[in-house]
Amino acid sequence: MPVTDVITDPDNLTLTIIADFAAPVERVWDAYADPRQLERFWGPPGWPATFTAFDHTVGGIAQYHLTGPRGERSSGRWEFTRIEEPTVFEVLDSFVDDAGEPIDGFSAMRMTIALTPTAEGTRMTGTSHFDSVEALEQVVSMGVIEGTKMAMSQLDVVLQDLRDYAQGKGTRLELLDDTHVRITRLIDGPRELVWRAHHDPELVKQWMTGPDGWVMTENTDSTVVGETYRTSWAPVGDTEGQPFGFEGEVILIDAPRRAVTTERMQGTEGPTTLNDLNLYEEDGATLVTLLVEYPDQETRDTILATGMVDGMEASYARMESVVLV
Repeated sequence: MPVTDVITDPDNLTLTIIADFAAPVERVWDAYADPRQLERFWGPPGWPATFTAFDHTVGGIAQYHLTGPRGERSSGRWEFTRIEEPTVFEVLDSFVDDAGEPIDGFSAMRMTIALTPTAEGTRMTGTSHFDSVEALEQVVSMGVIEGTKMAMSQLDVVLQDLRDYAQGKGTRLELLDDTHVRITRLIDGPRELVWRAHHDPELVKQWMTGPDGWVMTENTDSTVVGETYRTSWAPVGDTEGQPFGFEGEVILIDAPRRAVTTERMQGTEGPTTLNDLNLYEEDGATLVTLLVEYPDQETRDTILATGMVDGMEASYARMESVVLV
């Protein structure tokens, strides 16, 4: 994890987060100075950021919102008060409503981001200054420390060339906590086509065929929030087994970037997972990121033990060889 220390100092009314990255100062600065790169890590997994304004000058304003997997929204605003490229910038950081106006009961924080070179790359020191102990405790109680740690863990990916980071490494699984996992796979193809491969029923049938000796027998997809979907498989020939399938509801769509759905075995009341699919393209390749939320650790471990990740790797490899040729 990039975060190496968190210091809460009520006496000085500050919260400091220190993180180390294996990249030069200039590269880390670029990630903070470019809203498209910021969107990839400013927000914990499941809450990606969207910057709708970004004037990176002293006195300039940046507006952003985080969108949760169920459509929840949290908005913020930065006013840049100091910029010393490529080592320091400072902002007044405010919680705002959808119209960009400050929310009553939340005072603005002064946040300083300082980048210093190290033998291994760069140390980022982010210090937030509060006007009272109550304001500091309020932010801590909201989970800002945990959220920032998870957000910073995504910056390593941003700082690397996408192909260097993921090409040839197959489908990778990360256990984020007891109920969340992150699965990533680089697909050698453009995002628009990878999105279609996930949502066009005819394309889905070409690569999501299930285990050897099985075929997809049903695929009713939807990209409309509130609608449902069903996907089924059955054995063929001498293959043993009982037909099975999944069903769920579309929760959020941001084509061709993000799709959030629920998922459960057909004909059951659960357990239900929340599947948050994100697609990011760079240099003609698309990083597929699937964040899965389970109801509890036991369900997580039971589902992962079925060989789910190996099955996903076989399917993604088939997508590249059959759909994206």
